[in-house]
Amino acid sequence: MKATTIKLTILLVTVIMAMAARAASFVVEAPRQVEVGQSFQVVYKLNNAHGTNFHVTKADGLKYLYGPARSEMSSSSNVNGHVSSSRMEAYTYTYRAERAGKVTIPAATIEADGRTLKSNSITINVVGTGQGGNGAPPAYGGGMAPPVNPYEQTAGRTIAPDDAFVHVALGRDNVYEQEAVVCTIKLYTKYEGNIACTKQPSFEGCLIEELPTPRDGNPHSETFNGKQYLTLELGKYILYPQQSGTMTVTSGNYDITVMQRDVYQAGGFMVSLPVGTQVRVKSNQATIHVNPLPSPQPAGFSGAVGVYEVTSRIEPSQLKTYQPSTYTLTVRGKGNLKYVTPPAITFPDQFDSYDPQTTLDTSPEGGDVSGKVDFEYRFIPQFEGEFDIDGVDFVYFNTNSRRYETIHIPSRHVTVTKGDGEPSSHYKLRKQDIGDIVVGDLALSRAPMFLVEKPAYWLAFAALLAATVTALLINRKRIKRRSDIKGTRSRRAGKVASRRLKKARSLMHHADSRDAFYNEVLNAFWGYLGDRLDIAPSELSKDNISAVMEAAGFDQSHIDSTLEVLDKCEFAQYAPELAGDDMSSVYNQASATMDELENVKLKKRQHDITT
Repeated sequence: MKATTIKLTILLVTVIMAMAARAASFVVEAPRQVEVGQSFQVVYKLNNAHGTNFHVTKADGLKYLYGPARSEMSSSSNVNGHVSSSRMEAYTYTYRAERAGKVTIPAATIEADGRTLKSNSITINVVGTGQGGNGAPPAYGGGMAPPVNPYEQTAGRTIAPDDAFVHVALGRDNVYEQEAVVCTIKLYTKYEGNIACTKQPSFEGCLIEELPTPRDGNPHSETFNGKQYLTLELGKYILYPQQSGTMTVTSGNYDITVMQRDVYQAGGFMVSLPVGTQVRVKSNQATIHVNPLPSPQPAGFSGAVGVYEVTSRIEPSQLKTYQPSTYTLTVRGKGNLKYVTPPAITFPDQFDSYDPQTTLDTSPEGGDVSGKVDFEYRFIPQFEGEFDIDGVDFVYFNTNSRRYETIHIPSRHVTVTKGDGEPSSHYKLRKQDIGDIVVGDLALSRAPMFLVEKPAYWLAFAALLAATVTALLINRKRIKRRSDIKGTRSRRAGKVASRRLKKARSLMHHADSRDAFYNEVLNAFWGYLGDRLDIAPSELSKDNISAVMEAAGFDQSHIDSTLEVLDKCEFAQYAPELAGDDMSSVYNQASATMDELENVKLKKRQHDITT
């Protein structure tokens, strides 16, 4: 009885152990530590069961390269007459570490034997530097299986020239001077891997506009020359040829690291480890035939090439005195919109007008560049009445008709009614001028005899000559200083402007004195610049100031700071909604700018030197 009990116990333990050995399990395996930029595998293993509905979320902080690659293994054994068998399914993902730190490999779920199993999760330590912090080349191969099965990309396999290459493509190869053409540079590959550009293609003879490209590392599937590839856009440009003839986009050099694999059996299932193989390639050369623009070029042509239409509008439609308005010309179509210059619009003398502002909105469309450009001319009517804004011609070369064409923008008749406010200081300063010269009575009668015939004349002449010589000798220095009117105005410019800014400073602390503050700052600057640069009030404009400041020895930073102060004050007066600065910041900027201008030693003008 006792022996029987022992046998039954041994049998029960054996059955339990066999059942435990046969019980399904689901685990994940991965390396505990990897380096930044290193590719590695994560394997989910299902033991002793057949799984369905495998599901896992991608790991954050890792670049997904490939997977899942499913493999399975089964085995059986006979030990002392006892037959046992086992089965394993493996789901393999390939990732690349993107940044240093702790990364968690999430748990996965799978259905097996009528129940849902959940694997464990693993934390990986990513160390070192790589793509995120050491300038490694951008990677490709994420989110899509390569055209060649990874398990057939065995290490040592010859990489053919058409397996991985860079191609330069032009939207068109026959254009006119200034005509926009899109150039795209793409990588075509059958492998996963990395790419680095060692020498960029050159675009000699062209103006270049680089467009943003998606650099997220995710390729797209594309057929090229009858073969399937993964493609990654490396660069996209808009070229504007500047001379006729044959233009060549020279080839660039690229280092491509393709990921081949060492494949082997481990425990009855297939495992592959990535092995990088470097290939150096050149892109192709692409040529453009550039046709010259026909001669002679018509008057008014400023380089617009393409197919365009032009519209105009005025906002608001109801104009009032002292209220800002905008005259907008919109050029829409396809062509070199980036280099279309604003037409010269002539506004009535009774309007205070400003330089046009340009807003560009374009995008590549096939081989062309389409979109629009808005030219906004801001103005402020100063008087009531009926006025005409002159029409203007937009002249361009039509690439479809291959001839110059003119679009006439008709004149606009506007009615200005009375509005609230007062004339802008910019307008008042611009319209100031030298007073009329008093010429006296033009109907003089001829004297009956010449004065030179009288002795008294000669006595008076001698006395006057002696007095003049004496005065010249005594007051020579004084006369010399008084003759330097421009120098006197220039020396006094800083003091006068400082007094005006002092008044503006007292106004900036009162919210209801906002307009008066900007008026004082603007008057101070216009007056200062007129005195310092010897510009007549009637000629005060930003264009004149820029040119004269440059000739007088001011550098570009002084010119930009001056124009910025003027723009802020003008916008604050006629379009407060456009002014983003408070009075304190404008005052500080104006004061600092004027201090800098005072410290600049002016160059002598050419007529001063020759004198």
